Amino acid sequence: MDFSIQKKEKNTVRKHFQAAIIGSGPAGLTAAIYLGRSKVETVVFEKVIPGGYVVNVEKIENYPGFVEGISGEKLGKLYAEHAEKFGSEIKSEEVTKLELNETPFKIETSRSSYTSDSLILATGTSNRKLAVPGEKEFTHKGISFCATCDAPFFEGEDVLVVGAGNSGVQESLYISRFAKHITIVELLEFPTAEPILIDRLNDNNKIDLFTSHLVMSFKGDKMLSSVDIKDIKSGEVKNLKIKGAFIYAGEIPNNDLVRDKLKLDEKGFIVTDEYLRTSVNGVFAAGDVRNTPLRQVATSVGDGAIAGYEAYRFLEERK
Repeated sequence: MDFSIQKKEKNTVRKHFQAAIIGSGPAGLTAAIYLGRSKVETVVFEKVIPGGYVVNVEKIENYPGFVEGISGEKLGKLYAEHAEKFGSEIKSEEVTKLELNETPFKIETSRSSYTSDSLILATGTSNRKLAVPGEKEFTHKGISFCATCDAPFFEGEDVLVVGAGNSGVQESLYISRFAKHITIVELLEFPTAEPILIDRLNDNNKIDLFTSHLVMSFKGDKMLSSVDIKDIKSGEVKNLKIKGAFIYAGEIPNNDLVRDKLKLDEKGFIVTDEYLRTSVNGVFAAGDVRNTPLRQVATSVGDGAIAGYEAYRFLEERK
């Protein structure tokens, strides 16, 4: 037996896959599980950490099967282990360019080049910026978009949270473990978080909620030290002394790779049909990046299952 040939084959890096998935959140990794179980050669590209944005969530309580809740970090690890169990490769590489004009699709990453017969986009969303004075200057100098990452830095301090949706309220409750006091600012006349979260908010004496308010500017020297907020009904502007601010003002789709390649809706989300097919044959979209009425872990998992199954069907029909 020629052992030199055997060794070379073992160390060969695969450059072509039957299916490629961009994004390793709940949608992407669920798709990888379904494809792997169908014996489809699958690669998942993730530029940060397997699990996607969910790993930053301190506790998930509305995902079926975890009665006492589960940390996003633990859930993300379980997803990744499950996908790898069925043979999917997870590569820590940022996809920088896609060519979708013909198959196999061409994929450029921060490290290499690949081709794939089918593609699933599960790139998720990013936190929307406020675009007010001081936001850019004090990001990472008092302004954060991740409570799980940064809340411990504000032990015993006064902080601001922008947004009273599920994310804003849930993260405020987590921040209250560390901060002395929290002010939540919400542009609408009412919070939009789930009732159970509002009940917990009302029971927490560390948190005040200002509805019908908006942030005018962040101020400080080298670090954030205050914020101007405006009552949109009365026009009154108040200056609050704070050491930290956490922004949860909505989401924008991570569509940079396909902005000029796929059909998008007016907000920039990828348009799909009920089978999660996009405007390019063989390309699917799943999870928060597509035009869906609800963006939750449970819906992303469902999307991933459909996208994985439909990608498998697409490959079978091409044989």
